[in-house]
Amino acid sequence: MRIRIVDAFTDRPFAGNPAGVLLLDATAFPDDGWMQRVASEVNLSETAFAHRLEGTADAPEADWALRWFTPAAEVAMCGHATLATAHVLFSTGAATSLVRFATRSGVLSVRPADGGALTMDFPTAPLTAVTPPPAVALALGAEPLAGYDTGPDVGDLLVELADEAAVRALTPDFAALAALGPRGVIATAAAEDPSRGYDFVSRGFFPAVGIDEDPVTGSAHTALAPFWSARLGRTELTGLQVSARTGFVRTELRGDRVLLTGSAVTVIDGELHAAP
Repeated sequence: MRIRIVDAFTDRPFAGNPAGVLLLDATAFPDDGWMQRVASEVNLSETAFAHRLEGTADAPEADWALRWFTPAAEVAMCGHATLATAHVLFSTGAATSLVRFATRSGVLSVRPADGGALTMDFPTAPLTAVTPPPAVALALGAEPLAGYDTGPDVGDLLVELADEAAVRALTPDFAALAALGPRGVIATAAAEDPSRGYDFVSRGFFPAVGIDEDPVTGSAHTALAPFWSARLGRTELTGLQVSARTGFVRTELRGDRVLLTGSAVTVIDGELHAAP
């Protein structure tokens, strides 16, 4: 069985966020336990598993079924592994103009964009203002200015910090973050200098599902897009996730949908010998 490692939200190898991608020959997913073991073996933020849908009654509006696993758990939404899967489909000719994925978060579509990039159509995360408990500041090592619940699909706590420098300087206590309850914590702030080509920065921490820090988190931008669009008064923005690998995500808010645009590159193409 063929397995690929794809760096997403970057146009060069060894940057952005790597994801495992397995396109399955079967018309149904294998055992959940097997997929979880593969994801644990691959040991990246997410490994994506996809199989073709032939106009089934279960999802007549979709072309492929798609699921995502971290090394520790299945997740309801993942942006970078969706981008990575679409990149494989387009780069191999399995898809040409549009691909639609049936997922736990509904149907997610991806189409080619300018310059070899891809644009994903995701649901916008609903934001509900909350008061972050004191444990959040202690675990992050920084005091949030505000906090927001990001709804059931994303399932994270979004916190705004004072400035870009505060986001870059975070050195969280991951064990304390894992004990907080939500899937993870997204920390964000406005760009210090928007002339550098980005409007806001972020970092994403998800130790509760086996990912201390995610390099570039597509799903987080379904919450970051409405958050920053409301503050900056523009529907089209660019986010920079300031992890060690970094990555850019272009966002366009369209009501209850958000378009996420980025590039991807395959870095490893190999064979998985442990059949389901």
